[in-house]
Amino acid sequence: MLDRFKQFWQGVMLAPFINLFIRLGVSPDAVTLVGTLGVSFGGLFFFSQGWVWQGVLFVTAFVFSDLVDGAMARKVGRTDDFGAFLDSTLDRVADGALFGGLALYFAWHTDSHLYLVLCLVILVMGAVTSYARAKADHLGYDAKVGIAERPDRLVGMLVPAFFADLLDLPWLLYVALWALAVAASVTVVQRIWVVRRQALARAAARA
Repeated sequence: MLDRFKQFWQGVMLAPFINLFIRLGVSPDAVTLVGTLGVSFGGLFFFSQGWVWQGVLFVTAFVFSDLVDGAMARKVGRTDDFGAFLDSTLDRVADGALFGGLALYFAWHTDSHLYLVLCLVILVMGAVTSYARAKADHLGYDAKVGIAERPDRLVGMLVPAFFADLLDLPWLLYVALWALAVAASVTVVQRIWVVRRQALARAAARA
């Protein structure tokens, strides 16, 4: 859903940083690593302390590394696949820190454990979403479908969390977590269904 904005950010808003890092000799892998460390620290430290809106601002400053590293790799003509592997792997670490940190917030600073569970549901379903696509690609299928891919989950959590804490409107975050839990689960089902149809079609073609 948010991929349509990717070219705008990479081509307009983040282009000066991309060019600067390339001139300084910074590698795309270093950007990936620093971005993951920043997001992970922001999620685990700020959220777990109950400093939610501050954590969102801190995390947001590093989230854009996910757009910068890929654009840098393409601009310098990188041809190996390690960068894509590293980026995808560390995305799982960052997601775990973000939703894990938010789960700690609900465990330590609120009386309701329901939303702690929802955070864990989103985290698990998000991981399964990514795994389903990777496994489908490995088997030669296309599973890039779904209503809640990673950028959608990040924005769908960070924006409501920021305003819910800053404006003391916790229901904003509650609604967002319910929506994300449902959307992430539906996305897993969508990918399974799409791959099933492709697998049956392939089997029929071989018959």
